[in-house]
This record gives sequence, structure tokens and C-alpha cells, in this order.
Amino acid sequence: MGGADKALLTLGGRTLLERMMARLAPQVDQIMVAAGADPERIRRRYPGVIALDDGEFAGLGPLAGILAGLRAAEQAQVAQVLSVPVDTVFVPMDLRIRLGAAPSVVDHGGRVHHSVAMWPRAASTRLAGFLATPGRHRVRDFAALIGMRLVWFADAGDPFMNINAPEDLAAAERMVE
Repeated sequence: MGGADKALLTLGGRTLLERMMARLAPQVDQIMVAAGADPERIRRRYPGVIALDDGEFAGLGPLAGILAGLRAAEQAQVAQVLSVPVDTVFVPMDLRIRLGAAPSVVDHGGRVHHSVAMWPRAASTRLAGFLATPGRHRVRDFAALIGMRLVWFADAGDPFMNINAPEDLAAAERMVE
């Protein structure tokens, strides 16, 4: 997307973050946004939203944001965290219920969506160690390490499509019209 802040891209008159929050709010007790190295950009635009920074693992990708969420869950004594990328705006309205207990991850159409998952709070320390180890820090590798359970979703279309390019945004725009 040319370096654009995906959370603040507009789709059908609302930002991707607004769309994601609207889909998740009925499913979870608290929404937290993993905002990378600059959580203030989210807080300024959405006062009251809990925006987390990636801390010491900034720049290491989605797992740094997942760790930030798990650490916040530890402080709040929450047992598990549902992660969904902000550019996956069509997730099912019953995603959390269908994923069930952590650790679980979406399998749709034979494709595993590793960032659409339920993470156990207890994985926090192990994830910090994983990120502290030199090498590739792929979500799928950590998911395998903690024994993520695949949950099959047979929904029509692709409710887990990512908006990664202008043509994806255009296709999503046609879906919301």
C-alpha cells in the first residue's frame, strides 16, 4: 500500500480500524490495537482506544503486536487474546465463539490465517523468548511451537481476505457498496 498506515485507510467511508473495531466489539470484552512503534497516532484519532506499542521488539512484525496484547492480558488477568489484522475487515461476526479456547487458528479454504487466532496469555514468556532469538520470526512458526489447533471455517467467499494492495482495497470497496 505504498507505506500507507493501513489502520487509517478508508473503506466505504470508514477507516479499516473503525470497521475492525465494529466487527470485534460485540465479540470481545476489550479491544486493544497493536499500533507498532507509534501508538499515539491511534490515540489522537480515537481517544479512549487502548493502543499498544511493540516495546523492545518493535520492527519484528505481527508477533511483536501479539506479544504486546498478551502482556496487556497478563496485567488485566485475561486468559486469552483474539488477534485479527486490521486489514482483514470481513471476519465473521462469530469468530471468537467459533475459534473456541486458545490456542486456535483459522483454516479457511485450505489456507491457514496465522494472525487470525486465539492466543493463550500463558504464551507470553515463550513468545518473548522466541522474539529474542535471532532469526526469522514468522507467526506460523510460533503457532506451531505452541501447538495451535486448526479451526475449519467453511464460510462462502473469503472473510479473511487481506487488503495488501490498491486492487485489494478496490475489491473490498465493491464488497461494501
